[in-house]
Amino acid sequence: MQSSFYAASNSHHFLLSWKTPQPQFTPRKPLPRRLRTTFKAPTFTNSLRTSIGYEPEEGLGEDPGRLPVVIRRSGRVSRYFWDGDCLQLVGVDGRAASFGLDLDDGFRKFYRVCSCAVRDFFIPKQVSGNYMSYVKWKLLHRVFSSALQVLATQAMFRAIGIGYSRSLPAAAALNWVLKDGLGRLSRCIYTASLASAFDTNLKRVRFSTSVLFTLSIGVELLTPAYPQYFLLLASLANVAKQISLACYIATSSAVHRSFAIADNLGELSAKAQIQTVCFDNLGLLLAALLNMLLKNNQRLQTGLPFVVYPIFSALDLCGIYQGLKHVHLQTLSKDRLEILLNTWIKLGKVPSPAEVSKEEGIDFLRSKDKGLWPIRIGYLDPKNQIPKLSMMAMRSTSDDDYYFISMETFYTRKRRTKQHGILLCLRERASTPDIIKGLLQACYIRKVLLMDENRWADMVDARDALDSALNEWPKLIEECKRRAQGDMCLLNEQMVARGWATKNILLSTQEQTRYSFVDD
Repeated sequence: MQSSFYAASNSHHFLLSWKTPQPQFTPRKPLPRRLRTTFKAPTFTNSLRTSIGYEPEEGLGEDPGRLPVVIRRSGRVSRYFWDGDCLQLVGVDGRAASFGLDLDDGFRKFYRVCSCAVRDFFIPKQVSGNYMSYVKWKLLHRVFSSALQVLATQAMFRAIGIGYSRSLPAAAALNWVLKDGLGRLSRCIYTASLASAFDTNLKRVRFSTSVLFTLSIGVELLTPAYPQYFLLLASLANVAKQISLACYIATSSAVHRSFAIADNLGELSAKAQIQTVCFDNLGLLLAALLNMLLKNNQRLQTGLPFVVYPIFSALDLCGIYQGLKHVHLQTLSKDRLEILLNTWIKLGKVPSPAEVSKEEGIDFLRSKDKGLWPIRIGYLDPKNQIPKLSMMAMRSTSDDDYYFISMETFYTRKRRTKQHGILLCLRERASTPDIIKGLLQACYIRKVLLMDENRWADMVDARDALDSALNEWPKLIEECKRRAQGDMCLLNEQMVARGWATKNILLSTQEQTRYSFVDD
């Protein structure tokens, strides 16, 4: 638990009106061993304040030796006393603010000490409030994932003949080395090709690779049934495992940073390793117990993995999915920034990372509808139909602009239907404020287009740009630009106040494409 030091000047923190001690102390009196305490409803908190009201026992009176300073550490609450000769720290009889069990005195103290020790061992001292929920789901994920890995390893040992007299140790070792080598090579290729996605689509990539990891375990469980294809099956499974491991390592620092509230990333990483080791050992114990129960029946022991695999896999993926819901990233990607700006335009306030995280979701299957007139950051693709208004926007770009906004027409992947969108093209030296202002301007433009969607769609589809479109589009661009510029100061203040990291905008590889201005 956190150590807390409370200043005496703010007496309202203790809900008690303190009397100033007289300069002359009374003769030495025996210190009270126990004070009765009244606690508010216990809550988990990272605040350094606590609400404790002290009621002195009858006969004590208002002891001038009591000092208005209370120390809370390791689940214990103590108070300073001055007896006229020396300063003493006396424990207060009561429970820590994190526990609310009304037990006998001795057992309560023992339970409090043990609980605080376990909490201090697993949980960092300063983390956000959603960290405990994340750890609970991580426990579910790691236990059943570890148990599945044990069963899969046993299946692979049976497939290569370890434990049987006809086994060939040299061939088994060669197959194992080839399997690991192919897996590590695939891990390098995957990491190099998908580097930016670890930042921009962290949750989707992490859950997708977790599904891949679970499927790889299923492939390993099939190796005893097809021992002649051991190298093929084991290599495919190990490739999937190495890809999942690469994603886990690449995204762990971002996940830990989202919970840190005092730049204690090192402590969070250390505690995460402790949690992983302990939770994995529980999974090993679970797998060992299942094997011990069926050790006298070889047939049931062989079929055990196929029985528990669907159950354990479902629990494993459930733990990962629910745990990612409690990860609230404070970094800004294009999607998170767009959600933030839409809320700003609609409600006039900046949402918190938790609110944006809830709306963003995981979108594992990429089935989330982006709505009409979606906004894209990138460049004009000549393969798509380019409206005349886009040509006009490109021609009007000057050396003072760090972005330009145009319309585009494209076809959706699933239904192959034509759809209109808004494109934000960024210049090479565009800064973070330029990106935010450009995307805010694009959101304002979309709001206007949605008010009369059919008319603007007809203007875009017209082969020859209508005179009304040629007149209205520049006016719309300038009006939305003025509104975006007027919002920037207050918007930035609220973003910082809500805990957003506004130093950089994380963009994917396609979104990082910039243009250069050439003044011929």
